[in-house]
Amino acid sequence: MMIPTGSFPVLPLKNTVLYPGVTQALRVGRDKSIRAVDLSQEKNNWILTLAQKNPDRNVENVDDLHEIGTLCKVESIKSASESGYFIVVRGYYRVKVSSFKPESSIFEAYVEQLEDVIDVDKSTEAALLASLRGISKEVLKLVPGNTESVQEMVDVIEDISLLSHMAAANADLALNEKQHLLEMTSIKNRTMHLLSLLNDLKESMKIQVDIRNKLTNKLGQNQREHILREQMRTIKEELGEKTESNLVETYRTKIDALNLNPEALELANQQLNKLENSSSQSPEYQMIRSHLDFMVALPWNKSSENKEIDLEFAEQILNQDHFGLDKIKKRILQHLAVMKIKKDKKGSILLFLGPPGVGKTSLGQSIAKAIGKKYQRIALGGVRDESEIRGHRRTYIGALPGRILSALKKAEQNDAVFVLDEIDKLSRSYGGDPSAAMLEVLDPEQNHTFSDHYLDTPFDLSNITFIATANSLETIPLALLDRMEVIDLSGYTTAEKLHIAKSHLWPKQLAEHGLGKEAAEITDSALMKVISHYTREAGVRDLQRKMQEICRYVAQASLKNKDVIVKIDLAQIEEIFGSERYTYEVTDQLSTPGVVTGLAWTPVGGDILFIESALAPGKGDMILTGQLGDVMKESAQIAKSLIKARVAALNPTFDFNKIDVHIHLPAGAIPKDGPSAGVTLLTSLASLISRTPVNPRLAMTGEISLRGKVLPVGGIKEKVIAAHRSGVNKIIMSKRNEKDLKDIPEDVRSQIEFTFVEHINEVISAALNIDLSNWNEDLLYGQNNSDLFGTKTLPGHT
Repeated sequence: MMIPTGSFPVLPLKNTVLYPGVTQALRVGRDKSIRAVDLSQEKNNWILTLAQKNPDRNVENVDDLHEIGTLCKVESIKSASESGYFIVVRGYYRVKVSSFKPESSIFEAYVEQLEDVIDVDKSTEAALLASLRGISKEVLKLVPGNTESVQEMVDVIEDISLLSHMAAANADLALNEKQHLLEMTSIKNRTMHLLSLLNDLKESMKIQVDIRNKLTNKLGQNQREHILREQMRTIKEELGEKTESNLVETYRTKIDALNLNPEALELANQQLNKLENSSSQSPEYQMIRSHLDFMVALPWNKSSENKEIDLEFAEQILNQDHFGLDKIKKRILQHLAVMKIKKDKKGSILLFLGPPGVGKTSLGQSIAKAIGKKYQRIALGGVRDESEIRGHRRTYIGALPGRILSALKKAEQNDAVFVLDEIDKLSRSYGGDPSAAMLEVLDPEQNHTFSDHYLDTPFDLSNITFIATANSLETIPLALLDRMEVIDLSGYTTAEKLHIAKSHLWPKQLAEHGLGKEAAEITDSALMKVISHYTREAGVRDLQRKMQEICRYVAQASLKNKDVIVKIDLAQIEEIFGSERYTYEVTDQLSTPGVVTGLAWTPVGGDILFIESALAPGKGDMILTGQLGDVMKESAQIAKSLIKARVAALNPTFDFNKIDVHIHLPAGAIPKDGPSAGVTLLTSLASLISRTPVNPRLAMTGEISLRGKVLPVGGIKEKVIAAHRSGVNKIIMSKRNEKDLKDIPEDVRSQIEFTFVEHINEVISAALNIDLSNWNEDLLYGQNNSDLFGTKTLPGHT
């Protein structure tokens, strides 16, 4: 960086030397110095600091000043109480005076920059930097007072030139030595000379510290504290307050009342003996107390009141808190029935699997209420350290117990209901795999001796009712999944959402917003509008947010027009939310050859997707776009092969060798994979080649094989609900999926026509009304297969 040009006012320094990179506060009182500071404001705050050759004499002429100094910038000016200024200056450049400006009332000089001469290689520079840093910290430790912040600053300075300037500026060195260091441009020579000076300063300071220590009171700090503690103990005994011996007895009484198992009792007694023999000032003292406090706070043998489980009451609670979910409620009641009969309460651990917002976590809360147990929710999303589950070992400072025992301490009962929320969001890191630690927690054969690193003794978790929740099974390790019984919670139908909104969400939100039930009325058509055109989810979480938005509108309207019931109808819905966000109906779309509606499953519920195909002149290639996975790409290849074999029946004039086929799945930013789009891909190609459009209210799902078989797929309930929500009235699926329809609500099933197929010829017939019943493989090769493959007779046979 180049220095500014022109002349600069000179500020003589009487008893200090300024260095580049160093900020220093100065008091300016001499007349010429005051005028120099004033002039610096006209020079963009630049000022030249030169040390006096003799600090005891006034500066009469330029010969009284050193010719090498520092070009600085005045960062702040404050008037002094008597006269002059207090200024803060920061050094920027080491400079040498080339000449002084004549006929000036103060000293003004022209300068040239003196840059550092880097005469060391990288390794030597690093060694010099480490040595300078080390001796600087040693000197700082000998300085009275707290110098930790300065030592931290020394640690972070990586520039050896800056560190040498900082050390020279702040060290108690002679002025001539400080000036000599400023004049040295060689990095190596300056650092070596500074190291020598600091080493001499260190030895001098050591002697001063020794003398100061010998003059202090011989009674050390530890002795004084010991005497004070003894006096305090005597005073407490006179006042009848607890002493350390009383504290140990208090712990012993609590431990005896816990009725611990032999292993835990032995550990507790060991900790008590350590506590009794430790000083309260010992670092280990508080760690032992924290461990004992945690031990006596755990419910070792404390459980809830031993009352019978009332299945009718449990069913009433489940119906009161959740609408629908009949299959799930039935399974929960069966689980509770087993718990009622089997007194030891050990059994399967439930995993509620479903999209967000369907009530997985709140179901656990309802179960706890139904059986009269304490409820604890443990959030596992984002947990990536095994110690979060098992706790930290007490050898570490700040060690804490794991989340399981911490929740048990809060519950104060050893038979509480624990909801392990988002168990599929566990992740692993260098700190271990928390899902591996969960194996012991969720295994009924092992969790009666669960070991937490902090507690350091087995604890019985077998009485706890564990309920886990997840959105997907893909990220749950198989060993962990094997320990849980999976219960699927699919999305709600539109009718179920309407009932939930009317009976639960609307009254709840009115109360939470301070509105009475009579403050507003909302019509069913308005609720249906919100459900179908402003939300798109399997659960009701977004619907609840929409209810909150409506309540805020009601609150504002009721304040404007008091004593008037606010009515929410279709017009008000559009005023509150604006234009429709989602359109589920597909009937208005044009029927275009090559466009077919498919059904998909996602972690947040079912959905529909459109498969589009187009033709272009080419060489028979197939182009696939839309972020398709390998399985879906293979399904497209199978579909092309099957259609190619039937091209004579679909379009005799079509030549695959001269036409490229492009298949696209919209929403290209979303990855897609799976075999269930096989029949949809095949129908799209058949529709395109035969130029026959497919009814847009017809959807389909199913895997295809190279033999033309239509195979079953999963997620039927979610897919059918999504199709119903989108206005589909006919669905084609595998014959082997017919058994899955019993899980679909009757109000949905009754409004959709299902066509069950076993072969792709049936799919083409149902979707395109093209009869392929007379088609067979022999048509590919003519009446005699021997034209292509020779005789059918195997060698050695007649």
